[in-house]
Amino acid sequence: MKLSTFIYLLCALNGFAQNKDFHGPKEWQKLAPGARFMDRFQPLPAVGKLTSNTWGNEKVKPRYIDNGIEDSTWSYWGGNIVKTDDGIYHLFVCRWREDNPKGHFMWPRSKVIHATSSNRFGPFKEKQEVGQGHNPEIYQLNDGRFVLYAIGKYYLGKTINGPWVRKRFKFDSRDRKIIEGLSNLSFAKRDDGTFIMVARGGGIWMSKDGLGPWEMVTQERAYPKIKGRFEDPVIWRTPVQYHMIVNDWYGRIAYHLRSKDGVQWVTDSGKAYAPGIAVHADGHKVDWYKYERIKILQDEHGRAIQANFAVIDDKKHNDKPNDNHSSKNIAIPLTPGCLMTVLNTKIPSEETKEVRVLIRAEKGFDPHKDIQTESLRFGAPEVVDYGGGAKVLRVEKAGADLIVVFKGQGSGFKKQHFVGKLLGRRADGKLLFGYARLPWVQYGEAILSARNPKLVKEGGKMILHCKVKNFGVSTAQPSTVKITIRSGDKIVKTVRIPCPKLAPWQTADLSIEAPAEMQQTEQYTYTVTSGEDTSHPQVYKTYQRKKRKK
Repeated sequence: MKLSTFIYLLCALNGFAQNKDFHGPKEWQKLAPGARFMDRFQPLPAVGKLTSNTWGNEKVKPRYIDNGIEDSTWSYWGGNIVKTDDGIYHLFVCRWREDNPKGHFMWPRSKVIHATSSNRFGPFKEKQEVGQGHNPEIYQLNDGRFVLYAIGKYYLGKTINGPWVRKRFKFDSRDRKIIEGLSNLSFAKRDDGTFIMVARGGGIWMSKDGLGPWEMVTQERAYPKIKGRFEDPVIWRTPVQYHMIVNDWYGRIAYHLRSKDGVQWVTDSGKAYAPGIAVHADGHKVDWYKYERIKILQDEHGRAIQANFAVIDDKKHNDKPNDNHSSKNIAIPLTPGCLMTVLNTKIPSEETKEVRVLIRAEKGFDPHKDIQTESLRFGAPEVVDYGGGAKVLRVEKAGADLIVVFKGQGSGFKKQHFVGKLLGRRADGKLLFGYARLPWVQYGEAILSARNPKLVKEGGKMILHCKVKNFGVSTAQPSTVKITIRSGDKIVKTVRIPCPKLAPWQTADLSIEAPAEMQQTEQYTYTVTSGEDTSHPQVYKTYQRKKRKK
């Protein structure tokens, strides 16, 4: 069976599988107003004419058809936006003919197009057809070229306008099991100019130049530790932290995650998005049945200011040729977080009297006038999200900026926290929030990752080889690789191999003569932990051996 045929059948079955909405745990009902990522969605902008003279069921009418991209000839899906220095917004999106006999399930043979607009909300007009592909995402390399990813391939262009050359990534799983294949990839540039990628299954991959080979760093998916049929991950980095949103298509609910380094993630409470987020300023809802393939547009400060979605007005298998159903790309503005800095240098303790936070002024925002100061809370994100956090003592002027002085108690910071969160209201009652790095936290750490160790016979001896690589953005200090040899549940021996300093992307090939316990005929297993003194232990169940039959 051809791969395209298999994908078509699989997705057709998924379409008929319907869905079962999941609304989250009861404790989410205690979240403070504005705590969820979903609370950051703003009303739909008035782009063009509000009309009902278009396709779709009555739940998605009237609407601004100039928002994003749509027409009666094509069904559109996915796509993200890049803004160039000339102020033009470039949307790369895929499409297939609406009248195709396969209806929505023509998507495996969709084409990627390049569309442009002078407005980030649209309307976007086709500029060129790039080639075959689905679920595109575009990003820029350090040398100015652009990578346009689509499932199973990518297009490399000298400029945002091409010319586009079709290529394939190389992947190195580094002895790890690839989770749910390599599709629906999403990319971000790290602070040192190297690249990070998350695949559909939630594995985290790294590339030095953004072209590959892409190397798998994690062993488990980064997603919430719950049951879910996850897809559509999108990853982005701000100067404060990494963000990810992943969608449970069956539960029609998405989750927002954050990370200090892109490898270890925490999941925020509350929905990241769900049906019902497309609302006009007057309260009229454009009730799309599904929101998928979220992509994020960032501003010059790296903040998320817009979400683009693929939306459809009904179940996918109900979208048939020459009918009233179809799909499009829409744009919804997001409330950007305020720019802020924590001025304390030590983690608050019981003796701390004040926590000082500087909130920066920017165009359209005067922190002296535009904040309901008494509404502010600051502290560990999960504390603030549930209505806690340190309260305001007073404010101080710092030129155009504002210093908010919070009580020393109540912030809830612990060693595992890597950002502080601010939550409150602007003077007009709208949401005010922001994240800030914590001065007492070390950022840009080394990330040591080990490959599966191997036993090799050399000069009549059994030698154990173990390769360790630093995927971090800073030099790894000397560390230790620990090997634990087991017989059943019993630990029979533990050995350690010193690992030297490793610059970013440097690999150490460590070796020792294999202990006698590894050469016995009894069944045993062993694990290897690389970087046991760092925050990134890598554990493997790697080797088994059974008694020989006599």
